[in-house]
Order: sequence, then structure tokens, then C-alpha cells
Amino acid sequence: MARVFMKGCEAIAEAAVRAGCRFFAGYPITPQNEIPEYFARRLPEVGGNFVQGESEVASVNMVYGAAAAGTRSMTSSSSPGIALKSEGISYCASARIPMVYANISRGGPGVGAIQPAQQDYFQATKASGNGGFEMMVLAPATVQEAVDMTYEAFDLADRDMNPVLILADGVIGTMMEPVELPEMKSDEEVAKIKENKKKWACIGHKLDYANRSWIQPGQWSTEVQQKCNEEAEAMYRTWEPRVEEYKIEDAEIVIASYGISGRISKYVVDALREEGIKVGLIRALTVHPFPYKSFDNIDYSKCKAVLDVEMSIPAQFVQDVESGVKERCPIETCLCSGGNIMSKEAVIEAVKKIAGK
Repeated sequence: MARVFMKGCEAIAEAAVRAGCRFFAGYPITPQNEIPEYFARRLPEVGGNFVQGESEVASVNMVYGAAAAGTRSMTSSSSPGIALKSEGISYCASARIPMVYANISRGGPGVGAIQPAQQDYFQATKASGNGGFEMMVLAPATVQEAVDMTYEAFDLADRDMNPVLILADGVIGTMMEPVELPEMKSDEEVAKIKENKKKWACIGHKLDYANRSWIQPGQWSTEVQQKCNEEAEAMYRTWEPRVEEYKIEDAEIVIASYGISGRISKYVVDALREEGIKVGLIRALTVHPFPYKSFDNIDYSKCKAVLDVEMSIPAQFVQDVESGVKERCPIETCLCSGGNIMSKEAVIEAVKKIAGK
């Protein structure tokens, strides 16, 4: 297929449309504004519906309703906007509603900066809403990965009957790169997807435990609620993490990272290898589930340290890195935050500092 030049946010939206997404509700916030803008133009062209909600809270609940009726649905926001959506996302998890959302993250805490950051890691992987539910969280490092992950996210959501998160950042969302777009699902394919959801969708079934597409507070007994949580936990355990292990076999220093920081780190690995410094990279493609087992593949008889590279202060990703390393070597960090973008020079300096010890 021919390659096209697209901005990250617009590419995410187009990938969603091609995957069969026919409903989007959202609210403006930088740096994800191009996602709802693109959907506003594109969805009417394919018989879909776009709604700009009066708030983030309204928007996510509109998505809850559309997805509960069997339509492939999506929302997006940036950092503080995602926080406002957390209750609706938790409701979708409770009702086992397949929906997709994207966080094009920015600096924080609070309203923070409109520039890119990776400070939503805990929110994405540990506490996306109340109740302790879990989600698959996909972390692209290129616009092409953002396209591919978004397209697949709808299949993953339908497979698991669970929300799926695309955790990007303002760099991925606003940069432009050539991408190959996936095939557009036909009207017949989209209709078949929706038809296959009728057995559980909120289309007039009797309200009972088997049909969970409509949930209200206090609806279930404690016994039923526990059973639902046990079923969800069993489903979470079937997930397999995705990871790129790059030149770690003989590495004396291993960088651990994800997203745009992982992309920068891969460049650093190649640059320093040319200087004779044996560096490798573990890049998480899913940050949940996390690729803990990849850290077992490091040769700790050679490895001086693992370097955590992330655009967050205090470091967040590093806590999962620590769980993977299991105190088998020192862990150092290379950090920035608040809208400052990780530079290759900073990562190179951090690696050389470790190499010189």
C-alpha cells in the first residue's frame, strides 16, 4: 500500500475509522486536538457520528453508551482530560464494554504544560480509575506504530470485552511521518462486527448478570461483584506483554524505556555501538502488561547497570524496571519532565557516565 505523510493524531483517527470505529465523542485539549478535529470531518463520510461533548465527563459517557449498543467507539484526550474520564472508563471496565481511548500526554501535575511528557505512566498502568481494573496499554514510538496499535486496539477490546488504551505523547501526536495505512473495513464487515455483539449489547435484553452492558451503582450483590472481578482477573492473566529487545545479548549497559524516549534510546544504542560501547535496549511496546521477563535475558555477569530513560520526574516507569531487574545490577535514571523533551545528548551522556565508572 502507498505511504502517506500524516500527523500522529490524524493518523490515529484514520486508523480508528479504518478499523470500523463509527462513533467518537471528545473535548478539545492540547496536544490531542487534531484527533477530534479529524473525526469531525471523517466520520460523516463513512456513516459514523462525531459529538463534541460539553466536557470530558460527558464525552466518555457518550462513548460508554454507544459502545454498549455495539458500535465500535473511541474517545481521546490529554493527561488532565483523561483524569476526568476515569470514572467512565471504570464503568466500561465493570460492564465489560469494548472501547478504545488515546492519551496524547502532556506535562503535569495539574493542568501542567501543553508540551509532551510521560508523566501519566502510573495513571495508565496502575490506576486508570477506581476498582482496581486493568487494561492493555499500548505504547507507540512512531506514527506507524500508533497507526498499527490503534487499528488492532479495537480487535483487542472486542476480544477481551474491556477498554484498551493507546498511551502516546505530544511528540508522537504532533509529529509528521510517512505511514502505511491498514485496509479500510467494508460496510459489510463493520455491520457484521456490530451484529455479533447483539447477544450482549444494550438493545432491549432483560437486565441480568449475563448481560452487563448497563450497570448502575449497587446493582449487584457482593457475591456477584466478586465473581465478576474474579472473571476479569482470570482474563487479565491471559495477556502477553509485547517488547522489543535490541542488542542486549552482549550489552554492558541496557537502556529500559518506552514511547518516544524508547525511540530516542534506540538511536543512542546504534550511535554508541559505533564508538565501541556495548549498549542494548529493552523497549516496552505494552506498558501493561509489562515485559518483566525480558530483564531475565540480560547477562548480568556483563551488565554494569540498567538505565531507565523516561520523560517523568519523579520516575515512574522505573518501578516496573526495578521489579524486572530484581536487584541483579544497579539501576540509573535519565529523566526530564514538565514538557521538556528527552534528547539523545542527555541519554548519551548518561550512558557514558555509567561506562566510565
